[in-house]
Amino acid sequence: MADYQQTMQNVKCQILDLWTDLIDEKLNSSEYLELLKGIFLQYFGVSKSEYLHLKKDMFSPVSIDVEQENNGIPSALLEPYFHQQYPFPSAFVDILEKKYDFADDAIVLREVNQKPFGIIIVQETGYWKEFAKTKYIHDFEMLISRVIQLIQKNKRTTYEQKMNTELVRMTGIFHSSMDIDRILKALLHGVRSALPKFESKLILSNDQDRHLTVDTHTFDYMSERSSTIEAFVSGDVKIEQAVDIEWCVLNAPIKGRQGIYGVLQIFAPLNYVFSQQEQDLIMHIAEISGNALENAKLYHQSHRLVSDLQLINETSHRLNMKLNQEEMLLFLAKQLTKSFNPNEICFVLKENNDYQVTTGSTAFFFENVSKPYLKYVSDHFDKSTDPLFVADFSSLVADKVSLMSMMAIPIIIREKVHGFSIVLHNDPYFFSFDSFKLMQSLIRHSSMAISNTILREQLQEMVDRDHLTKLFARKYLDRYVEVSMDKDESGVFILLDIDDFKMINDTYGHQKGDAILVTIARHLTDTVQGQGICARWGGEEIAIYLPNQTLLASIDLVDKIVASIPEVTVPSVTVSSGVAAWQKNVKHNFHNVFQNADIALYEAKNNGKNQFRLFEMDDVTY
Repeated sequence: MADYQQTMQNVKCQILDLWTDLIDEKLNSSEYLELLKGIFLQYFGVSKSEYLHLKKDMFSPVSIDVEQENNGIPSALLEPYFHQQYPFPSAFVDILEKKYDFADDAIVLREVNQKPFGIIIVQETGYWKEFAKTKYIHDFEMLISRVIQLIQKNKRTTYEQKMNTELVRMTGIFHSSMDIDRILKALLHGVRSALPKFESKLILSNDQDRHLTVDTHTFDYMSERSSTIEAFVSGDVKIEQAVDIEWCVLNAPIKGRQGIYGVLQIFAPLNYVFSQQEQDLIMHIAEISGNALENAKLYHQSHRLVSDLQLINETSHRLNMKLNQEEMLLFLAKQLTKSFNPNEICFVLKENNDYQVTTGSTAFFFENVSKPYLKYVSDHFDKSTDPLFVADFSSLVADKVSLMSMMAIPIIIREKVHGFSIVLHNDPYFFSFDSFKLMQSLIRHSSMAISNTILREQLQEMVDRDHLTKLFARKYLDRYVEVSMDKDESGVFILLDIDDFKMINDTYGHQKGDAILVTIARHLTDTVQGQGICARWGGEEIAIYLPNQTLLASIDLVDKIVASIPEVTVPSVTVSSGVAAWQKNVKHNFHNVFQNADIALYEAKNNGKNQFRLFEMDDVTY
């Protein structure tokens, strides 16, 4: 008997020595248990033993050399025997032996309240059999129970210390940084440090920063797993045994106080059961990172709002500086490029109920490859005034397209779609919803400015053009010649008068006279196109001004005009013309030039009509 008592003392001393020697070694549970197996071998000659730990109603092996899969024993099978004390009936051992063929005997490890938490299976030896018959077996059970509980407690404490250190580090980063990229890096580092044996994946909603260096994925309702969508929508952790991909997937929502910004996915082996401690840790990491991400987003949003307001204010101010339509669209294209960094930009305006690509558009929209985009958007705005925000355009059309992200905003004037603006990017999900709202604001302000410009240009057109002939009005011609005489080196002024126009009105009526005026106006505009401008001088008189032209160089043009008028009019009429010129080196003003042309015109009239005369003065050669 004394020998067994000494054995117990030796076992206690050995365990104490191991504990004190290895307490700082940070061994895991299986490594500690391997050392305990050595004690079984040393003092009892037991060469094979195994510790089964109760977890989720299953007694499963902990040893590093035992495959865990399918080696667990449901606690319900053994529960009827737990009220007994050692030794257990053979039926109890038989259940263990079906899984572990070396199981000749077993001791049950219990908590203070006698609730079982583990079983040690042993292959019997002669010394073990004798020792098990003594009263010391119960002391041994209690000792091993306490030791393993201490091992597990130490493991939890060590793990919690590690996690607390990691969480403190993460929290420090979260509170000291408004850099979203840095926050996400800290999140992934923390997860991989806390759960090194698992794979992880970070899925973010599509309104995040597009310039992240962290390996993230964009949340897509069309392709995500149902458990991931459920976690994102509900804000609760969802665990799925995903047989199709052979993983157990834990989905933890990354949420703040105002919303959910993504999902943290943890991948464990299929049929793995996450402990409550692991779930709590993952939830905590996701929660503190969600709050940090939200704070950083709010910080950046406040700065972006200020920047957006400045941009809108700058744009509104510039657009109201009486720019013409071309200048306005070029400026707006510059603003859109600066704000959204698109690959392509387009402005389309309605002309005679047809959409036309205009100034400010990139070359892409003048090529056939742009047709799927223009058709889709124009068809949409023919039926609706709602703006378009498309994350992946390829999913909407049958054509093969290269630019995926699209924002299209209508240009609405007097409650009707007058056109639209499009921005495109190669990457899907490139534009954020904040960008979409900003573009709407920019185009809305621009629509008002474009409307004002159109009205201003229409009004100016009414002032600058003759209502009947659509030629420039005389006042416009006066200003045009004045400007030319100030900046050009020379110019030619041609004055034409329809011969016997009163007789045409008296014979055919004023409507026919008006039609002849319109015909001559169109003919002169086509003939002079690109060389100068035509204006209605008054009544049946029409003026032509050619900047940077000399008197002699204009002869062919005037001769062609006089000769062609009878051929294009019905009834046929003729014109008389007077031509005068000016040069920089000769003192002139525009009144003198007009007067000289008028003098030459009357000379042509008095000389038989249907001809032109050049005004030449004091042997000056023009």
